[in-house]
This record gives sequence, C-alpha cells and structure tokens, in this order.
Amino acid sequence: MVEVPAAALAAGVFASEADFFSIGTNDLTQYTLAAERGNERVAGLADALHPAVLRLIRMTVEGAGSHGRTVGVCGEIAADPVAVPVLVGLGVRELSVAPPAVPRVKRAVRETDLGSARTLADHAIELDSADAVRTAAAG
Repeated sequence: MVEVPAAALAAGVFASEADFFSIGTNDLTQYTLAAERGNERVAGLADALHPAVLRLIRMTVEGAGSHGRTVGVCGEIAADPVAVPVLVGLGVRELSVAPPAVPRVKRAVRETDLGSARTLADHAIELDSADAVRTAAAG
C-alpha cells in the first residue's frame, strides 16, 4: 500500500520486491496536503485531484513500471468519474471501488480515450489546484 509520500517517492526501490502497488489515496492525500479528513478546519483541503497528489501517483506508476508492476487506486477518488480519465492517464490500471460505484466507474473507463487521458494527466500535474484539475477533467 502506498499511503505516504515517502512510499510513492521510493516506489522504484520497492518495485523489485512488490508484486503490485495499491495507492490508498485517502491517506496519501491527507499526508501530502497535511489536511486530516477528520479535522473540520482543514478537511476541505484534502482533494486527491490536487496536482501534488497526482505527481506522487505518477511517481508510483513510473517506479512500479520499472519492474513491470501494476498500480491500482483505492479510496474515494477511484469512484469519482471525473477523476477516472486523470488516473488512467497517469497509468493507473486498477480502480478499487465499493459495489454501488462499479457501473459508473466502468462507464467512465469505457468512455476514456487513452491518448486523451494521457494528455489530460500531463496537463493536470502542471495545474495549481484540485479545482483547476476538476475543471480541466470535466471540460
């Protein structure tokens, strides 16, 4: 499980020992943005589509890929149809969601063009906020 920034940054090192990677985006987001979900004063800042979190997801994918390992994502963002093209564009190949979310996530995956998703992901990691990423992904 990749749930802290250090694990994402060291994914290439861990890839020789791991069979696969699963990114726990709720915790990764909390630790990356110093925004605890349970703290009402900062919880609103915790959005896994923040470019800093997306960069860590990309680093994990790249590190995993150095040894042919796949990367999945679990957490609320995996069930967000707006996020699906961004995650696919970053190289995520598995999305773990609660059963009620499966139909909408499958639809979002089917509607995603890989080339466009990669372009979107490249753009998203250069933006300055999760809101800007959401706008780009929805547009």
